[in-house]
Amino acid sequence: MKKITFYIIAICTIVAFQPIEIKANTNSDSTIVVVSKPPSSPSEDVLILRLNEINDMDKSDLKSSEKKALRKEVRSIKQQLTDGGGGIYISAGAVVIIVLLLIILL
Repeated sequence: MKKITFYIIAICTIVAFQPIEIKANTNSDSTIVVVSKPPSSPSEDVLILRLNEINDMDKSDLKSSEKKALRKEVRSIKQQLTDGGGGIYISAGAVVIIVLLLIILL
């Protein structure tokens, strides 16, 4: 009888501490609130055109220093374009709390 209880307890502990594989959740719990972006300024259009020119260039005949300068320029242009910001990310829980607070306060 002691052996049976020992085996049952051993099996229970092994099963309890065995890692369980969890499927990745394909649905995102956060909602994306997109803020309407103002029309692109002429300076942004110029930067985008310059990026397209750099991408269309034949870089095989350039020296390494020139390629390095182009990479640096591309990084700075991308940084300038992304400084404007994107959307606001609010999790589903935060949305529920905000709605509840609005209902309670109003």
